[in-house]
Amino acid sequence: MPVTRIRRLRADDYDRLIRLWNEAGLDHRPLGRDRREGIEREISGPMSIFLVAEEGRQMVGVVLGTHDGRKGWINRLAVAPGVRGRGIGRALVDAVEAQLAALGIGIVTCLIEEWNADSMRFFEAIGYVEHRECTYYSKRMRPDI
Repeated sequence: MPVTRIRRLRADDYDRLIRLWNEAGLDHRPLGRDRREGIEREISGPMSIFLVAEEGRQMVGVVLGTHDGRKGWINRLAVAPGVRGRGIGRALVDAVEAQLAALGIGIVTCLIEEWNADSMRFFEAIGYVEHRECTYYSKRMRPDI
């Protein structure tokens, strides 16, 4: 089995990131919030923990973690379909959680769309608890973000 290495996402990973999201069936907005310039800006920001998992030179997983100084968020987690079930997603989440803990952040959350039962099962299996008493609201300043 190949060795999986986790490292920070870099600006030059953008094309591979989009390919992985497409391969994994992850919804994204490359003309809006997920455009190259936006991802590059976030990578350099102090609130982002964007990590990739690589095997050799192949990107096999990615997680976009952020925080607001008191609560951490798993915003995007994707693992290539051909390597799922090998612990790559768990390793990425563990790495984000460890970096958040080092910052003194003890709550990590994620939002999962209702159709994504696989993600729900994954996060439940690693100790995340569903909170039905919360209702999520958002306001999009533009339709493409």
